[in-house]
Amino acid sequence: MVFVYVLKSEIDNRLYVGLTQNVEKRLKEHNRGKTRSTKGYRPWQLIYVEEYPDRPTARKREKYLKSGYGKQWLKNKHN
Repeated sequence: MVFVYVLKSEIDNRLYVGLTQNVEKRLKEHNRGKTRSTKGYRPWQLIYVEEYPDRPTARKREKYLKSGYGKQWLKNKHN
């Protein structure tokens, strides 16, 4: 299984979308500053997760959520 996840910065409410096979481990990595793109916006809170059977399907969804329409959908759903 592959998971698409959405994090929300507790500092400025920005959203981050990613994919992983282990959501808990990945969230810890983000909050420990191991990811350069999210390091400056810690701490992060997990706000949304979707499960997919394979990486290509999850990647397609991740790309959508990072698009303009996907970002708008997330903002409407989680703000």
